[in-house]
Amino acid sequence: MAYQQGSIYLHNGTWYLKYRIPESKNGTTQRVHKTERLCARNGEQHHSLCDQKTEHRSKKSVCDVRDKFMAGVNAQQSNGHDAQADMSVFDFWETRYLPYCEHQYKGVGMKPSTVRGFKQIWRQHLKAHFADLTLQGYTPDLARRFLGSVKTTQSKNTLKHIRALGSALFNEAIERGLRKEANPWHVKLPKDCKDTEQTQHYTLEEAENIVSALIEHPDAQLVIALACFLGLRPGEIAALRWEDFDVDSVHIRRSVVRGHVGTPKTAESIATLPLIDQVRVPLELWRQKSGNPKESWIFGSRNDTPTDLHNVINRVIIPHVNGSGRCIPCDKVPKKSGVVWKGLYAGRRGAATAIIGLTNGNYAAAQELLRHKSMNTTLQFYKKQTQSALADGLKAMQKALSAGE
Repeated sequence: MAYQQGSIYLHNGTWYLKYRIPESKNGTTQRVHKTERLCARNGEQHHSLCDQKTEHRSKKSVCDVRDKFMAGVNAQQSNGHDAQADMSVFDFWETRYLPYCEHQYKGVGMKPSTVRGFKQIWRQHLKAHFADLTLQGYTPDLARRFLGSVKTTQSKNTLKHIRALGSALFNEAIERGLRKEANPWHVKLPKDCKDTEQTQHYTLEEAENIVSALIEHPDAQLVIALACFLGLRPGEIAALRWEDFDVDSVHIRRSVVRGHVGTPKTAESIATLPLIDQVRVPLELWRQKSGNPKESWIFGSRNDTPTDLHNVINRVIIPHVNGSGRCIPCDKVPKKSGVVWKGLYAGRRGAATAIIGLTNGNYAAAQELLRHKSMNTTLQFYKKQTQSALADGLKAMQKALSAGE
């Protein structure tokens, strides 16, 4: 019987533990879910293993109680069985790999955005595929056939993400001695898989038109300016505090993903960027409207937490950009700005494209602006081709050729 870690969840102020045990029904053995009530967040004891009145505010604080309980469950279930026997891929994901990603990777767990992406791929693509398949029984042919079955409905990038998660999951299983064969996900993508759609970006003119359309909303103007002129990620914008700004610069120190505040995506993302007037002006307007605060979140909620930028985007920015829908603060339907809304990341791509063009092809400037570890990332995913760049290049070629005649 495979080792289980158990899954902890909070419901109505009480921590519960979910695990699975085998039960015989109609002559067959099935694994069924069991739930154990452990303890309350305020320290109220529910289980005998809670030997003292301790507040358990976070999931981590309940792990000791869970581990003690599951040690007994695993000992009982492994009696007469090999604890390292073949286990299903589903069980490995639920009891080993997902907890590893959330809490154990490098002692702190992976970035919340990374874990969220893994969960989405698992839920949408891999959960149903793996079904009752086991770690030992899974073959490269199954992986190839699965990728081939979704090649016409999913883009090439999505297939790459699916393969990457499958490969990482089985690598971990191999390292833990739960699979003896080579990684079955070391396979090639189908040659005729669906091409990934080109990402979009804003030109500087489009970005300025959006800012102008938001003249009555300096907070929304600032969001657009930070994305389109400084290339900040949405999570970095939402996590900014007033003390992160000084006269000439902004310090990128943190990011927020679905309410969870942490460090930015990579070590290189922690940096200081110079301010330009197109950012400084809406910043000061929003500071004045906010009562000239010295500290606190720039885009804060009533609970003193970073606000969800989706609210600002859906309630203010999109109505003013597309001219469709009612702006909640204005309580009116704004006129069209002449620009099509493409998302905040289009501003980040536009910033990279603009600075490369304005610095005569200085790719290092764009890499520094976006704070990428590799310049390949900047050029492959953020630098967009423009007709003006091609036209300027051809004119320069014509001038050079004419001079040689």
